[in-house]
Amino acid sequence: MSLIPRVFGTGRRTNVFDPFSLDIWDPFQDLPLRTIALSGFDAETAAVANTSIDWKETPEAHVFSADLPGLKKEEMKVEVEEGRVLQISGERTKEKEDKNDTWHRVERSGGRFLRRFRLPENAKVDEVKASMENGVLTVTVPKEEVKKPDVKPVQITG
Repeated sequence: MSLIPRVFGTGRRTNVFDPFSLDIWDPFQDLPLRTIALSGFDAETAAVANTSIDWKETPEAHVFSADLPGLKKEEMKVEVEEGRVLQISGERTKEKEDKNDTWHRVERSGGRFLRRFRLPENAKVDEVKASMENGVLTVTVPKEEVKKPDVKPVQITG
């Protein structure tokens, strides 16, 4: 029984019948990530999947940060729809291919992307702000102040 996973080798179990073996075979291990991401999907879907967005909540606001290198602010939209759904969309255009050029590798994805986030009840959807700097889109959604409920002491008789 192996207690230490194999670092080198095939990545298969050393003992198929050992349920505690840590070096379990991963059927996707030898496939390139790009192959898995694109199998059954088109390039536009890959652009959506590759749009990384972080969402953090501060005491004052919900802050969304999206990595969108090479895009101009005119090529994207930030909208609030259906009351509480933040939608970030845009289109990354592919470089035109010239028949005289020889391409050795094409890894940058092109196409449309769209991400939606349901905002919580405390979001001030009328005060959403967006800014673009160094290929990072930052969307700030201020939060409403949480009002503490009025607590009145009740006199206990008896």
